[in-house]
Amino acid sequence: MRLIALRLLVASSLLLGNAAAATRPHYGGNLRVMMSASGSLDPVELSGTVGGGNIARLLFDTLTTTDDRGITQAGLATSWQSDPENRNWQFSLRPGVGFSDGSPLTPESVAASLRTVNPTWHVAAGSDSVAIQVDPLNVDLPAVLALVRNSIVRREGGKLAGTGPFTVGEWLPGKRLALTAREDYWNGRAFLSSMDIDLGGNSQAVDFGRHHVVEITPEQARRVAGSRVSAPSELLALVFARTPASAMEGRLRGALSSSIDRKVIAEVILQSGAEPARGLLPGWLTGYDFLFSTDTNLASARQAVAETKQKPAWSLGYDANDPLARLVSERIALNASDAGIRLLPTPRADSDVRLVRLSLASLDPHIAIESWAASIGLVPPKFAGGSSEELYAAERVLLQTQQVIPLVHVKAAVAVAGVVNGWSNSRSGDWHLVDVWLGVEKP
Repeated sequence: MRLIALRLLVASSLLLGNAAAATRPHYGGNLRVMMSASGSLDPVELSGTVGGGNIARLLFDTLTTTDDRGITQAGLATSWQSDPENRNWQFSLRPGVGFSDGSPLTPESVAASLRTVNPTWHVAAGSDSVAIQVDPLNVDLPAVLALVRNSIVRREGGKLAGTGPFTVGEWLPGKRLALTAREDYWNGRAFLSSMDIDLGGNSQAVDFGRHHVVEITPEQARRVAGSRVSAPSELLALVFARTPASAMEGRLRGALSSSIDRKVIAEVILQSGAEPARGLLPGWLTGYDFLFSTDTNLASARQAVAETKQKPAWSLGYDANDPLARLVSERIALNASDAGIRLLPTPRADSDVRLVRLSLASLDPHIAIESWAASIGLVPPKFAGGSSEELYAAERVLLQTQQVIPLVHVKAAVAVAGVVNGWSNSRSGDWHLVDVWLGVEKP
């Protein structure tokens, strides 16, 4: 565990002499963070964004976790086993774990939490374990249980309690979140004593005098000191409210996709903070994205529109709180106009097509694409195995519905002050804040 590792690290540091004293991890300090606003602390709602997931992992734990290679590790469950069909699972729970409200983690509390989020699962509490029956078949349930949305939560009287390394000191929705480190955390106390999270959103002027960590937009990363950038993982896509009503409408949606200059969006609007998306999942995760083609072909788009009997006009919804979303929407509307398609950007939610941002829920591509499909209203694929061929076929089927048009894969970016030590983030942009410690701040 981290506490044991810390002791070994301290012992090693002593051998290095006084020269290394300034770089030794130590307890204490208040980390000041600025990030996008969140209106809820429920992990189900936090799971939709990178920032929300980072907050959830400070307050809640999952039965399993995944490392930066996507390999499943123990969490609140110490071990698990299943029948040969991977339908019936049993997870042995870690003893001596408590919620932030003082109540103990029990099989009953774990079962109740999982049932709330997954009503189709059959979850039963044992003496020191929980049994989960999934139908239809899910071959990698342990990896699914590592998703933020499957965090173990005690819901009592409208209040939420978790088993995570921090507890809530003050919560002003959309404005401020103050956290305090738990002395009794089962995996060893965090180095930091507290965190003060300003939920005011992305800052155009990073001030390390006010904040140690600032969530920034991808195009800021090249000019802001201390920037850390993830792999291109967050998907920016167009999602239609329904399937095409006719073959003609399907052709028009194809024409819209062909009209969009993804390279301009990635390299100009997002200033190289993104890469054009061929498929739904990023290429570094699957290795087969070259099999999909989303190249701009304005001539083909114009011909498709000219051959139809209707003049397409769709409303394009975007998040009014995201200035980049408005710019991207306006650029897409301009591309579409060149092909003879009328798109009307609007901040209203009840639009024909909407611009969405989907964070990568898991480094397991099968689980990631299931999660994305469910979040945008498509039927999630079901996998009988873990092959790349099966994954490719499932992604192809989702694209053939013509309800989703991938645009770009966006990088997650953050600016970190030099006083912050132990910082790391995954390829998908997740922050490992529990390992962070503060050095001495210069006057």
